[in-house]
Amino acid sequence: MLLSIWQFWTGERDRDIDKREKRDKMAATMVETPPPQLITTIEWAMMDKSKFFPLYTLSSFTVRCALYPLTLVKTQIQVQRKKEAYKGVSDAISKIYRNEGVTGLYRGFWMSSFQIISGVFYISTYEGVRHELGLHDVNPRLKSFIAGGCASMVGQTVIVPFDVLSQHLMVLGLVKGSPGGIHNSKVNPLGLDLERPWSRSALAKEVAVRVYKLHGPLGYYRGYVASLAAYVPNSALWWALYTAYQDELLRVSPVWVSHLFLQCIAGTLGGFTTTILTNPLDIVRARLQVEGVSSMRQVFKELWKEEGFFGLYMKGLSARLVQSACFSFSIILGYETIKRVSVSDEYRTRVRW
Repeated sequence: MLLSIWQFWTGERDRDIDKREKRDKMAATMVETPPPQLITTIEWAMMDKSKFFPLYTLSSFTVRCALYPLTLVKTQIQVQRKKEAYKGVSDAISKIYRNEGVTGLYRGFWMSSFQIISGVFYISTYEGVRHELGLHDVNPRLKSFIAGGCASMVGQTVIVPFDVLSQHLMVLGLVKGSPGGIHNSKVNPLGLDLERPWSRSALAKEVAVRVYKLHGPLGYYRGYVASLAAYVPNSALWWALYTAYQDELLRVSPVWVSHLFLQCIAGTLGGFTTTILTNPLDIVRARLQVEGVSSMRQVFKELWKEEGFFGLYMKGLSARLVQSACFSFSIILGYETIKRVSVSDEYRTRVRW
């Protein structure tokens, strides 16, 4: 009997020891096994495209609608001679609003809104090129640089005709603020009779007809090379800098800081940097498309004669910086949020917000 009790007690003790050992091993495994790494970059293959494209289109239209007045003001300041109409961004907004009301700040908007179409081509090209380069282990920053440049080439090919027409409509507001503007071929190169009460659709149609009469079918692609020269480097640099700034901010920020917020900051910093670097090219592009002069070289010469080096570099810079900061922050906020909403269910729990 004593032997039976001893065997029972030792058996229970052995079982307790085995349980403790298993528990300890399980605990050790739980400690040693790291949690799955959170996803900070949502790749093209991770998303449900049927969700992404409609949401991206809606987001892009909303941002462009809200920030269009800044685009209009930037274009008018770039095209004006010295400061004949506006002294700066706030002066331009107040004068346009006083002379034309809210509609003046949205002159040419519906023509410009066709940029949404090019935006779909743009983002599809960007993500597609990044995906293909990712298959070959290309450096993330170089991947973003190449993809951004390719995306801009495709986007500009689609949008330049609408861009040409919308910019003609934009600068018609500048005519009213310029001395002798109606007869000034620099700010009214199509010679439109602005004393006539045009409806919006009739004015847009007249602009399209006059561009064709003056320059033929290629008139709709006037400034295309300048657009590529301005926007391809801008786009490539912006995406590369966005990736670089994002990596650095992730490295130095506490883990509790929202990744989406860091991405918005990275986009804004990238926008500031590229705007400062490429501003002269954007001025040349705007004047080429509006005035219809023969070459980029001629525009550079005229700008140098009128404004000097400082004016060439700084003209419209404050307007572009404000526009760039607002657009970059808003576009990234919408773009990265939509990517998170559109991500496939298998990745959803691992995405870092």
